[in-house]
Amino acid sequence: MRAAVMGSPIGHSLSPCLHRAAYRAMGLDAWSYEAFECDEAGLAGMLEALRPVRGEPGDDVWAGLSLTMPLKRAVLPLLDTVAEPAVEVGGANTVVFRDGRRHGDNTDVYGIERALAEAGVAAPRSAAVLGGGATAASALAALRNLGLYSATLLVRDPARAGETARVAERLGVALAVETFDKLDAFTGVDLVVSTLPGGAADAFADRLACVPALFDVIYAPWPTRAASAVQAAGGTVIGGFEMLLHQAVRQVELMTGQAGVPVQAMREAGEAELRRRTALS
Repeated sequence: MRAAVMGSPIGHSLSPCLHRAAYRAMGLDAWSYEAFECDEAGLAGMLEALRPVRGEPGDDVWAGLSLTMPLKRAVLPLLDTVAEPAVEVGGANTVVFRDGRRHGDNTDVYGIERALAEAGVAAPRSAAVLGGGATAASALAALRNLGLYSATLLVRDPARAGETARVAERLGVALAVETFDKLDAFTGVDLVVSTLPGGAADAFADRLACVPALFDVIYAPWPTRAASAVQAAGGTVIGGFEMLLHQAVRQVELMTGQAGVPVQAMREAGEAELRRRTALS
């Protein structure tokens, strides 16, 4: 059985490390997991090339795919079925091949929920989300699932947050969209979720220091300056690795059809790989 992660750029992905650790611990010796560079233009061709798929005869059988940016939204028209979480957020990070069909799902929402719950932030009464992309949409869905039906989205340009605003409407979440210069007015919320790339939230580190809890989706380098500022002030900090870990756990469940995925083995493998990368940098 074969599985892989696709996206562009893909060289930094931790997914192979996490999924392979799960296979080893589960005794799935015949399973493999790879990483393929793929952009939106090449996605349809790549999907067609993955033959035979599960349910068809052949020795080289594809079980599923993990998708990262920029493919989560682009894949939707190429799927036969789409699970409700992916429909709601307008993006699928998981494709499972079954009975000759492509089934899309979104495990990012689950990953965010589990990361928040583990940190003791399972019921925030108010939240602000930084950034307006696909991860922000998943964050809004996770917050809704945790019982929060209103949030503030802070972005550089509100005109580019239209898709995320439509996601909020589908979710039944009342969303206020503001610009980053208004951040100070929203640091009194229970939780700030930064979905900004590459430590971009570090520019707001001094202003974020007073928030009770910060979830920064960056996992390397870690901690970010923003995370360090919140931690130094006594706040709760959740890093992107926990989200990545738990969304991968759910992907392994979906692709293998097995429960009891070894979370700790995956965690240890991922943390070891991050330490290795830090030592090399």
